Amino acid sequence: MIYKKGRYYMAKFMWQGKVIRKSTRATDRKLARAIEGKIRSELARGNFGILEMRLAPTLGEFLKREFLPYTKARFQATPKTRDYYSFGAKSLLDSDLAKLRLDEITDQHAGQYTVRLLGHLKPTTVNCGLRTLRRALSLAVEWGKLDRRPKINLAKGERQRERVLTEDEAARYIAACPQSWKDAATLVLGEAMRPGEAYCLRWENVLLNGQGGLIQIAQGKSKAARRLLPMVPAVYRMLKARHEAQGSPAEGWVFPTGSRSGHLEESTGKIQHARALRLSGVKPFEPYCLRHTALTRLAESGCDTFTLARIAGHSSITITQRYCHPQADAIERAFQKVSGGQELVTDGGHPNKLLAEGVAPEVTTSLADSMG
Repeated sequence: MIYKKGRYYMAKFMWQGKVIRKSTRATDRKLARAIEGKIRSELARGNFGILEMRLAPTLGEFLKREFLPYTKARFQATPKTRDYYSFGAKSLLDSDLAKLRLDEITDQHAGQYTVRLLGHLKPTTVNCGLRTLRRALSLAVEWGKLDRRPKINLAKGERQRERVLTEDEAARYIAACPQSWKDAATLVLGEAMRPGEAYCLRWENVLLNGQGGLIQIAQGKSKAARRLLPMVPAVYRMLKARHEAQGSPAEGWVFPTGSRSGHLEESTGKIQHARALRLSGVKPFEPYCLRHTALTRLAESGCDTFTLARIAGHSSITITQRYCHPQADAIERAFQKVSGGQELVTDGGHPNKLLAEGVAPEVTTSLADSMG
């Protein structure tokens, strides 16, 4: 028989009076059935070695031989992601985890790794290693080196990038920003772009039509990151002024500098960001919070999750869902649409009040009675 255990199908059958159970390493039922037949055939030929369990490689071996070559090739176009995993892999290789086989690693081992490093490293740095471990174990499962990936918890205390600025904070912050970060921050806040996308924006990907315009994100972390965004008025005015100041070029960097890359870089942006925080008096936040603020405002304006995912350049709406928090008004509008636009009113008061305060016990009782 064939049955699923975790991600893979298992083969179970009788052979010479013994029950044989073996993972087929297949996620497709038909393929698993074919592999089961192959196992039976090999046994009939006397190849009993097919039943022997192959030892999983150590984490260190897997990182050196397979994971690092994979990330080097896979993220060639996104060097920051490649360097992130390289740094995390080096941290893991220098730890006791490197000596463990892949199938021996548990969250307890990851916790010991965290405790050893938190004494002299920030949680963000420790989590780089833990995220690399997660990705490596996931690939090991995908490549048949491991049956399932253990749950690996991250270290607590990492600086979050999910703060939402108020309109007053955003205005004071932008006013205090030095150039070129001021224009880049305006772009991130107005278009919900990733800061890295703003740094390397080129005039070839900007269309100014006299009244508005479009911005093309030509490359990014995934296929979903490549998208077309309409300009909000503040961004259009900023780009038009910058375009004219540069002599109306047809190509080149929107934020040119004398750096090695030729454009505004993250290091410079962070320095100017820190200066803007000091001058504005706004409570400190990460530059990425500008994008988070823009996406949160779009979600609050009624933008649906799928559209918001396209705007953000997310490859999965699971990431986008954290920006969507339906309020009482939104829930009421949804029910009004399916009720022909009629206002929904209950004996207990306006539905907004009920949704905001929670359904009262007597209302719950009456609902239960009406349902028998």
